[in-house]
Amino acid sequence: MHFAAPFPVWLVVLIVVAVVAIAVVAYRRPLVPLSSSRRLTLAALRALALASLAFFLARPTTLSPPTEPRDLVVPVLVDTSRSMRVTDGEGGVSRIDVATRLLTDQLLPALSQRLTPEVFAFGETVGGTSADGLSADARHSDIHGSVATIADRYRGRSLAGVVLLSDGGDTESSGRSERNTSAIPVYSIGIGSTSSTPDREVVGVAVGDPRLDAATVDLRVTAVSRGFNKEPFQLRLLADGRVIETRLLTPVADGSPIDATFTVPPNDVSPTVYTVEIDPDRDAIAENNQRSVLVSPAGRKRRVMAIFGSPGFDHSFLARALAADSGLELDMIVQKGRNDAGQDTFFVQAGGHRAAGLASGFPATREALFAYDALIVANVEADFFKRAQLQMVADFVSERGGGLLVFGGRSFTQRGLLGTPIEEVLPVELNDRRGRLARASLDIDSTPKHHGVTLTVDGETHAIMRLGETADHTRRKWSALPALASAAALGGPRPGATVLAVTSTAGGVVVPLVAVQRYGRGRSMLFAGEAAWRWRMLMPATDRSYEFFWRQALRWLSIAAPDPVDVSVPEAAEPGDTVAFGVEVRDAAFRPVADAIVATMLTTPGGGLQSLTTQRDTGGAGRFTATVRPEQPGLYRFRTEARRGSTELGSSERWFHVGGADREFADPRLNEGVLSRLARASGGRYFEVGEATQMVGLLESAAPATAAPEPRDVWHAPWAIGLLMALLSTEWILRRLWGLR
Repeated sequence: MHFAAPFPVWLVVLIVVAVVAIAVVAYRRPLVPLSSSRRLTLAALRALALASLAFFLARPTTLSPPTEPRDLVVPVLVDTSRSMRVTDGEGGVSRIDVATRLLTDQLLPALSQRLTPEVFAFGETVGGTSADGLSADARHSDIHGSVATIADRYRGRSLAGVVLLSDGGDTESSGRSERNTSAIPVYSIGIGSTSSTPDREVVGVAVGDPRLDAATVDLRVTAVSRGFNKEPFQLRLLADGRVIETRLLTPVADGSPIDATFTVPPNDVSPTVYTVEIDPDRDAIAENNQRSVLVSPAGRKRRVMAIFGSPGFDHSFLARALAADSGLELDMIVQKGRNDAGQDTFFVQAGGHRAAGLASGFPATREALFAYDALIVANVEADFFKRAQLQMVADFVSERGGGLLVFGGRSFTQRGLLGTPIEEVLPVELNDRRGRLARASLDIDSTPKHHGVTLTVDGETHAIMRLGETADHTRRKWSALPALASAAALGGPRPGATVLAVTSTAGGVVVPLVAVQRYGRGRSMLFAGEAAWRWRMLMPATDRSYEFFWRQALRWLSIAAPDPVDVSVPEAAEPGDTVAFGVEVRDAAFRPVADAIVATMLTTPGGGLQSLTTQRDTGGAGRFTATVRPEQPGLYRFRTEARRGSTELGSSERWFHVGGADREFADPRLNEGVLSRLARASGGRYFEVGEATQMVGLLESAAPATAAPEPRDVWHAPWAIGLLMALLSTEWILRRLWGLR
């Protein structure tokens, strides 16, 4: 017997003395009188238990007889996911048939001569099978997880290596492809073709969430055509199965991505499933010719509060533009002056019961302010607010997740917001502390005209600045607008901010005109110009640029503001996936509610209702999670309600779509990279189908003709823990029988 962690002699002596001392002291003077034989028995049991524990801590090992070569097992993993149905083998043979023939004709007969091969089929899970019982029916393939499962199954047994037959489509490992999942060598064999057969594929569809009434969304589609040279093909857009638009796309080169953008108006009441598809004519793989996405119906109106420090043309034009937007609800406060008592007076327009709370010019409580989704501060000087109110505005953006728009010359003067908590929220410096703004840093193509609007590259495609169907059209419309009366000379953008438009002031100095940034949970925007109402008055009556700009700005600022009960759902899911929902619960002041009671209900495509169990998320207070495993494709509705005690905190409802794409057929070509990295990381090797016989020799070399005895650990054997339990249990039972506790 040997010890993997032997103790030095002095420590052995110390342990023996300590064990004897503990056993003797424990039963030297028992509480109940015992005979000498009984005390000796109990002390001996205590000493044996302690000595056994010390013995096993030294990790004793024994030498077992050597493993015979024939006893070495070779697990053979065969990918049986649906992508193995692809017929890109010689003569139109499917990948699963290629793997079956390779097994039965070459690998198994050769391996069985000196080794013991055992065949397993894997997809989402791993299961034993035979070479003639393989079928490509699994929904997904988890290559790395399957290798790890085999390593666990054969832990403690001698393996020559693991043989893996797959097309490399790892659709379940979720980013584990570079991780070494096993110390056992993996010998992978690539099944399929890297060039693939003629195939047209809808690679992806990205869509925005409208959330607001009368909002259009862009569906950005990426498609690819392989094996058809540059032959044009039709791309169809369907809404709930009905064709609404068709486009003819021509690839620039064979295999190069093609982008297309569709603009669609969402349904105001019900969710809409948009499907992008390519005609599968002459296409070898029809499963990847379409993708579907869900566009949810418009959400509630976004509530906006506007504070104007002084009346003027700006507030009246802006109020009319926003009031006509069906997705926005505007409350307006305009400072009128002072009354005879020297108190500030305000003109307030607000819906419902909110007007009384705004009579002092600003909401009195955090809860009242946080009931809004966006805040406009125009021509307001710092002394308009109390210090606590300035901090409340900053918290409105960072903690509540609201949007803040600041414009008007007075807001940017020395008496304005400079040096206040609001300044830190804004996307640009309010003075030129760091010197003149470098024109190169603004990414503009032309010299801005005096007080005109020149878009940056970022501004040409941003949702706020978009006035035309294309970036070029948008640029031309902005350049055609009348010049502003003036612009504030502001500093450069903060780190992470985006300048969307610039202008030039006296002397040709280029300054930011429109800039945005994310701040905390919310968004902020700055408009440095004066008299934007000229875009309305000096342009033809049919031109709606002024209205579009301000509506788009307020929609962008307010759309990200969450409700007190906010739900996050996955963007895409397939049948059989485990779908996780996130629920964040806050009170009216948007403070996390850790003790909330959350009830969730799931409506399935057939109309059935399913109650889900919600658990607290360790990621933060007020966060909860719920999981479900949808088995059928279609539309699901997730609804949650939250309360604290008897107080209702709010509710939220979100739709999500299952089955919009098939990961198994995304880029169905043989992925040699995944297979070769796995083999290399484990000490194995990657082979093509024609090289498979070379692998047999490498596996047989792992079975030496004369093997050395194998060391085996004793300390974690079942009988070891059984011995300890028997000694301790016997002592305890005898103590109870003889009157001791």
